[in-house]
Amino acid sequence: MKLDNVFKKTRLSSARKSYIALNHRGPEVPEGLLRKCNKCGGAIIAEDVKKGYYICPKCGGYFRVHAYRRIEMVGDEGTFEEWDKGLCTRNPLHYKGYEEKIAHLQEKTGLEEAVVTGKVKIQGQDTVIGVCDGRFMMSSMGEVVGEKITRAVERATREKLPVILFTCSGGARMQEGIVSLMQMAKTSAALKRHSDAGLLYVTVLTDPTTGGVTASFAMLGDVILAEPGALIGFAGPRVIEQTIGQKLPKGFQRAEFLVEHGFVDAIVERPKLRETLGEILRMHSRDSVWERTLEGTASEAAEAGEKELPEGAGNGQAGASDVRDGLKLHNQVAEAWDRVQISRMKDRPVGSDYIHALFTDFMEFHGDRYYRDDRAIIGGIAYFHGMPVTVIAQEKGTNTKENIEHNFGMPSPDGYRKALRLMKQAEKFGRPVICFVDTPGAFCGLEAEERGQGEAIARNLFEMSGLTVPVLSIVIGEGGSGGALAMAVADEVWMLENSIYSILSPEGFASILWKDSSKAKEAAEVMKLTAGDLYELGMVEHVFLEPSHYTVQNLKEVTREMDEKIREFIGQYGALTAEEITERRYQRFRQM
Repeated sequence: MKLDNVFKKTRLSSARKSYIALNHRGPEVPEGLLRKCNKCGGAIIAEDVKKGYYICPKCGGYFRVHAYRRIEMVGDEGTFEEWDKGLCTRNPLHYKGYEEKIAHLQEKTGLEEAVVTGKVKIQGQDTVIGVCDGRFMMSSMGEVVGEKITRAVERATREKLPVILFTCSGGARMQEGIVSLMQMAKTSAALKRHSDAGLLYVTVLTDPTTGGVTASFAMLGDVILAEPGALIGFAGPRVIEQTIGQKLPKGFQRAEFLVEHGFVDAIVERPKLRETLGEILRMHSRDSVWERTLEGTASEAAEAGEKELPEGAGNGQAGASDVRDGLKLHNQVAEAWDRVQISRMKDRPVGSDYIHALFTDFMEFHGDRYYRDDRAIIGGIAYFHGMPVTVIAQEKGTNTKENIEHNFGMPSPDGYRKALRLMKQAEKFGRPVICFVDTPGAFCGLEAEERGQGEAIARNLFEMSGLTVPVLSIVIGEGGSGGALAMAVADEVWMLENSIYSILSPEGFASILWKDSSKAKEAAEVMKLTAGDLYELGMVEHVFLEPSHYTVQNLKEVTREMDEKIREFIGQYGALTAEEITERRYQRFRQM
């Protein structure tokens, strides 16, 4: 008898490895309790995932969420009212097997089609909601999907309600051909009417959002949010790789990529989504709270004897005489060049410091929706004593790392386009706009010229002159050339005592006119760039005195007065009609 192979080790097949003996006495796992994460491969408990917002507890990866479950996650319990059930999916191209596939998916998923629409309350506020469900033909947009979304938007327009759409789609539905393509135009047209009615539209982009959905209703939101890591793009990654013959870089077309490139306002983690949506709805609600805030602000101004705008307001002639006298006194001890140096000090408060000191619940929005998110300008919506306002600031940063991140406060075309986008959004929703100006000038670089720096600045001047909401600009540091003016075509412009506002830097002025940049000190005197000079010239309406060494530590000494002046400003200009606001602004600059 040969014993050669008796003790030889043998390899189990892959099937054998996964085999569990019937006489195994360990604890048994109920069927369906354990699942495998398709991202990290780890074993996860299904119930824990459901309770944890469908996020893998091991790798943090996001699982796709069924439509009705999504509504439960963001809506108030028991408030969802479903709309437009029973719409029948046709087979316009008579595509073989299409009707059978639809019937099979309806039975398997319990859905009639790939989107669920209706009305729901989110933190007590009524909104129209639509949620795409990827289980149904990858939530591709056929005729019924387009029709349900269009009907929901139309009804929202009639009932003056906001719309929130959750996207998750492979794009147009191939089986319906040109009929599917037309849904892109149909949904977009309905959203245009909704927008023209001054109503809010929010999109939440989830994984994946591609094709015709991306090229229509997904990217048209007033506010566009995305879940972390969501795939978002027009052409799918595989199609792009096949077309260009190259491997795509890591993170390409993911939500983070979209924020960096200016197409998404913010990435919101799923556990925070309900709260974030609730806050956005509140900030855009023109209800009695908003009206009471405006009335209260106006009445406070009236009690102070300033409900009517002072004579000359809007043409640079308004303001307190004691400020003028104070500036004269300070000018005796500080020359223009001294103020230039102070305006550039590294420990001087920057734009974000004023935002956090004066406003609450600031929600930053990113991107110009064309190319990039320029960090030299930050902006978004916030509350000022309970009133929603749009706040935009040129930001330098407070240390070397932040200076580089914010390009030392020198905006590119993308920054000015982002600022204008936020201003136009404010106009749509009737919010005052408050800008903080602090830039040595617009960025002058190869890429800035390639992307149209001059056009971007010109467009801001053009559009800001006609904004129908109050606009206030405050120069807090350097106000350099057209780069500053692009954020200062306002109803009033205020300055801090040691800020400057000029045609260009003193160094540039001396270099151009005297061919000697070392004469910057002399240039500063000639240029009349200090707050006192500009007040005398009627270019600014108010000047705030500063502590001797002005830093974040004594910021409140300035913002205390600034807060009161902003309240007066909103009360005064908020009482005017849109026509009166734009006419006064026009006359302000017409007389310069």
